[in-house]
Amino acid sequence: MRVNRRAMLAGVAGLGVTAALGGMANAQVEGLSRITGAAVPITPAERLARVAKAQALMKAQGLSAVVIEPGASMTYFTGVQWRRSERVTALVIPVEGDLLIVTPHFEEPSVRESLAVPADVRVWQEDEDPAAPMADWLKARKLAGGVIGVEETVRYFVSEGLARRLPNARFAPGAPVVRGCRMIKSPAEIALMEIAAQVTVAAYRYTYSKVELGMTPADIGAIMSKATAALGGKPEFSMVLIGEAAAYPHGTRQRQVLREREVVLMDCGCTVEGYQADISRTFVFGEPTAEQRKVWDEVARGQQIAFETAQVGTPAGAVDDAVRRYYESLGYGPRYGLPGLSHRTGHGIGMEGHEPVNFVHGEETRLAPGMCLSNEPGLYLPGKFGVRLEDCLHMTAQGPRWFSKPAASIDDPMG
Repeated sequence: MRVNRRAMLAGVAGLGVTAALGGMANAQVEGLSRITGAAVPITPAERLARVAKAQALMKAQGLSAVVIEPGASMTYFTGVQWRRSERVTALVIPVEGDLLIVTPHFEEPSVRESLAVPADVRVWQEDEDPAAPMADWLKARKLAGGVIGVEETVRYFVSEGLARRLPNARFAPGAPVVRGCRMIKSPAEIALMEIAAQVTVAAYRYTYSKVELGMTPADIGAIMSKATAALGGKPEFSMVLIGEAAAYPHGTRQRQVLREREVVLMDCGCTVEGYQADISRTFVFGEPTAEQRKVWDEVARGQQIAFETAQVGTPAGAVDDAVRRYYESLGYGPRYGLPGLSHRTGHGIGMEGHEPVNFVHGEETRLAPGMCLSNEPGLYLPGKFGVRLEDCLHMTAQGPRWFSKPAASIDDPMG
């Protein structure tokens, strides 16, 4: 039979995506062409609607402003695609009016290149405090004595620097605002995620047909990444785990070479216009053993139980609980014990591979239309092998809908 997760993981033998793309000279992409022509980038109008929603949430929660550093959230609201460094670039969303972006003087032209909404861009010089223009701007708008929300990934030195400049302000978590927007995907976001899933599935099918005896994870991952790029996606991760390594969800440093009747677990994804797919497939090279078939079928059933449980209004944690009850009835666990399901049943997904909210025990957030999550209730047998089947879903008013169709069987693992 024929078949990479985070590129930095040992599942690709320590190779990043860039290295993996050149890691196997014989990886071919004959017969593949771009299938992303229908992808429509997020429009400035949609970003402005996001800002308006954030401001409505801020008003309801009594926040004067929210501070955000570069990353997915800044891109989400403004289009700005920037990186974090010791030199502060930050976004301030006020409770009303246009936005503020503060950035080093010499970076301003570059930051403006991807700015897609109206914003006041202010700069600071190398010998100046980046918190000063933020504080002065908030004072001028009479927001400096209010409650300032801080997005959850903002680094301490950024928020602490602003707090020193605003002694009359109170600081609070900004997550309720940012999550309140990003957790609920729009039709445009869902359409991009659907295309990313289509690319990933097509790349899987191509890769599966090229897998040969004696290949390493890096060999297989290189094929997957090249196929993904040829199909129009941007490879994000291509993790491949062979044999016993598949029993450890994110791999091992042990050398892996494909042999007959070994399990191959692949966890791969790409982005299309900044939106992600995350899909896992597990197959056996050669004829599966009875135990491999049994575990594969149990995981497939666990994935279906998660899908059936994920209904609008259901607490997200109940999905994880339902799967774990089924697995425990088969003798796995209990809870996160091994052999069994040692990780959550799924995670939120969108512009980032892992976002709130999660299918994990104790999560009380109720599922709502527009939420997007992975469904990946793997089973791991240390010393033997593991099976993970992962497809993402999005919630509609009528219930969950798949982004990618789950694998049919261990004999038809790519569909």
